Amino acid sequence: MTADVKAPRMTVLVVGATGSVGHLVVNVAVRKGHTVRALVRDPRKAGGLVSEATIVLGELTRRDTLATAADGVDAIVFAYGSYGNTAQAERVDYGAVHNVFTVLRGRAVRIALMTAIGVTDRRTGAHDWKRRGERLVRMSGMPYTIVRPGWFDYNKPDEQRLVALRGDRRQAGNPSDGVVARRQIAEVLVASLTSDGALRKTFELVATHGPAQQDLEGLFAALDPDPADALDAVHDIANMPLAQEPQQVRNELHGIQALAVGHPQASHSEGDHR
Repeated sequence: MTADVKAPRMTVLVVGATGSVGHLVVNVAVRKGHTVRALVRDPRKAGGLVSEATIVLGELTRRDTLATAADGVDAIVFAYGSYGNTAQAERVDYGAVHNVFTVLRGRAVRIALMTAIGVTDRRTGAHDWKRRGERLVRMSGMPYTIVRPGWFDYNKPDEQRLVALRGDRRQAGNPSDGVVARRQIAEVLVASLTSDGALRKTFELVATHGPAQQDLEGLFAALDPDPADALDAVHDIANMPLAQEPQQVRNELHGIQALAVGHPQASHSEGDHR
């Protein structure tokens, strides 16, 4: 693999590195010349990762296993997701983000978070937890990009041109919402880490007819940034009031926000290994 010599070099932690998108993120980040740490729970599943990546062991749902993996990194890509199970979504899509930010303790790193198109659809409890994970990112004070991809690999060979949608209005719950290749999701996540145009941007990512863009800066630059300290993306429907959120979620949001502004402690003790 040849490195892209134009890309700023970072130490990047890929969370979900053995997943269907995560292993592609590892490959792209290595190709771009980054130093890559691949977070895996089971080293036996890491055999397919490129040799240039450093394997680090950790369990997303146990905070006490994540500190070493996150120590000294410049960026973190969250490239995983649970599917359909609300309890699993709480522990993984939300809980893992909270755990990582807690071990960072306010140290600023660049964040790229993958969630899903339709994440603001309140008809599914699993999506609510993905959305709460997004809210943690916005409240963390970290420089971030949040990517909500369409349906993985349902695109036809001539559907390669990427489109960034805003407001999350496509909520049919099937590929008519939009389709995109896993490979392109990985490219966008990694490219966002070094793009000023991608800062504080949240968007749905789909592919349409046409060839892939060679440069993603135009895709990022055309988007409105999320307002400072906003819970949700700039054009999202305001259908999840903070006052109606579970008390634990509100406490954890405030705790992460407190870390971001320099408070010495979050709302949870270090003994709580979610």
